Amino acid sequence: MSQSTNITWHDHAVTKKDRREKNKHHSYVLWFTGLSGSGKSTVANAVAKRLFEDQTNSYVLDGDNIRFGINKDLGFSDEDRKENIRRIGEVSKLFVDSGQVVLTAFISPFREDRDRVRALLEENEFVEIYIKCSIEACEARDPKGLYEKARKGVIKDFTGISSPYEEPLQPELIVDTEKHSIEECVEQIVQYLKEKEYYIS
Repeated sequence: MSQSTNITWHDHAVTKKDRREKNKHHSYVLWFTGLSGSGKSTVANAVAKRLFEDQTNSYVLDGDNIRFGINKDLGFSDEDRKENIRRIGEVSKLFVDSGQVVLTAFISPFREDRDRVRALLEENEFVEIYIKCSIEACEARDPKGLYEKARKGVIKDFTGISSPYEEPLQPELIVDTEKHSIEECVEQIVQYLKEKEYYIS
């Protein structure tokens, strides 16, 4: 519920449709969700590079990077995680309205929060991509040393260890980084976008 009063929505002189036509591609969210260490940021950035090379305007919103700025006031409690995703959902919607593709790499552990972001957007504007990787493989990778700290109790509320992760029930894509290379994962996503006619090449 908004706490703001005395406000009025102003329509834009340049519409989302206008921007899409100028950019010559659809605008949408690629929402990468999965455990820490599953490869969300790696795959998202590789897809963004592929899109950039093929003249698609895109931007990556990364979970850690966002917490240096717009979400630096949030911690990792369940409430803060929900607010983190709510804000990213609103920012993502702005990117879509601007005619761009936004790739979001966030653990986003709760289904309800991901579904709430989906509800913000129109049909065919939200692509949920589950970056599937077992907790054992993620912990073996542990690129940031976070699992080790979580096991020692240094980090509280760590997803997969002391805080739950709710797998997507019906994601648009399941990308298995435990079984496939980054290149294969990127190709799987690109093929999906081509089939949906979202992608230009």
